[in-house]
Amino acid sequence: MWLVGVRDLQFRRRRFLIAVVATSVVFAMTVLMSGMSNGLDAEVDRIVGSFRADSWVVARGASGPFTASKFLSADDVERVRQAPGVRAAAPMLVARATLGRESLKDVNLLGYQPGAVGDPTITGGRAATKPGEVVVDSQLDVGIGDTVDISGRREKVVGTTDDLRYNFGINTVYMPLEAAQQLAFSGQPLASAVVVQGTPKGDLDGLTVLSNDQVMTDLSRPMKSGKSTIDIVNLLLWFVAAGIIASIVYLTALERTRDYAVLKATGTSNSTLFGALLLQSIVLSVAAAIVAVGLALLLAPLFPFRMAVDASSYVLLAVIAVVVGTLASLAGLRRAVGVDPALAFGGA
Repeated sequence: MWLVGVRDLQFRRRRFLIAVVATSVVFAMTVLMSGMSNGLDAEVDRIVGSFRADSWVVARGASGPFTASKFLSADDVERVRQAPGVRAAAPMLVARATLGRESLKDVNLLGYQPGAVGDPTITGGRAATKPGEVVVDSQLDVGIGDTVDISGRREKVVGTTDDLRYNFGINTVYMPLEAAQQLAFSGQPLASAVVVQGTPKGDLDGLTVLSNDQVMTDLSRPMKSGKSTIDIVNLLLWFVAAGIIASIVYLTALERTRDYAVLKATGTSNSTLFGALLLQSIVLSVAAAIVAVGLALLLAPLFPFRMAVDASSYVLLAVIAVVVGTLASLAGLRRAVGVDPALAFGGA
């Protein structure tokens, strides 16, 4: 019976190719959606890992350094430095800023102490060491030596970091702590957190010690609704793919009503007919999945942040393609099973 299914695909190859193209676009979008969700997790891992910290200290009541609404004073920073278990510590500041004058672009602003814990790893140029100098993310469209406007201040780009965007791909700008404090707090010596090598022990009244995992969880929290939306859209796309394949299979079943009648009249079982429909659906799904892989690789660079499309995404695509093909084949099964063998002899 598999040969009957193959011959039918060859006879209707134009319709088959159109269905493959349409389904492959849907499958490619599901791969990209999965890559987008994974990419959000990956950017959190990268930005937190870039500080090379063992622990973080924030003001009590603050959920984390990247979402802090309560800040640390210079005295708080000094207390952390003097705490047992601390090998090295430095304050850092997280703020939002804009880049440009006429056409504004949002950026994450990170203030750091040059040469201390938490300073960025430079991949081009050098570190910013004094006010008026900044280090930018490698994905920001500016070069070393350029002058940029950061929230109305003229700053010179002296270095670049690797892809350290976060919060849905927003670019990151680093500047010395004092300059960032001047920009964000009019020069008040406040910090979002203290980056620590080691783990502070003893009583730190008014402060909270966080692990890297806790910081990553907190940074991921604002993105939960966005990730949930991505998951819902992904699920809907699977239904669209199943609908496309099911419509093709159902149309084929309608057109082959008399063929099914002849087959049933000659003793062909319903399970055999279902096998032919199943073969067509799975071949269509798998072919669309193969095309979708190439399409996803082609489209991924067009998105504004790094897509984390790994091998597991492709394995999941292959599995779901087979499942979608199997479920879609049920659309034509009822039609094939319900055909009266008498039609083969001109019956009603």
